[in-house]
Amino acid sequence: MPRPRLTGLGAGLLSTAAMVVAGGVAWLLPAGAQTVAFGVLFLPVCALTGLWVRPADLAMGPVVVPLAYAIGVLPVAEGGGAGFTGQVMGLVTTLALNAGWLYGGTLVAGVIVTVRKVRLMSAARRKARSAPRRPAGEQAAPRTDHGAGPSGRRAPRSRVAP
Repeated sequence: MPRPRLTGLGAGLLSTAAMVVAGGVAWLLPAGAQTVAFGVLFLPVCALTGLWVRPADLAMGPVVVPLAYAIGVLPVAEGGGAGFTGQVMGLVTTLALNAGWLYGGTLVAGVIVTVRKVRLMSAARRKARSAPRRPAGEQAAPRTDHGAGPSGRRAPRSRVAP
């Protein structure tokens, strides 16, 4: 499995592309199995998104997967009535009727990124504990620049009365 390297945007694009492909595959199935197949394909996409997002963008994992679901479900949306309004009604109906898949996938991504974050924090804590500490009598050198700039001179204060 590759190391996590996707930014939040990259994770969103990857999951959206995967869900559009999943929607196209599900569209080829009979009408009753389309949304179930789409939901089943959504769960591994959520897991991979949670695993592959980089540590700095962990919070984006559970955010981008519902958006990817909403975009990818367009080919299998129920209704498909006339015009834009019919498509929107079909999309809203499909999202409402298949909320279990949507919540389940978001939960999968959320649990994965939470576990990863806890492991990162515990590793950082272990590293901080194992770092050499200064003896009690030794202190850090005090700062003496007192607002001095790169030239060593202090910037003039504003003379505006309060």
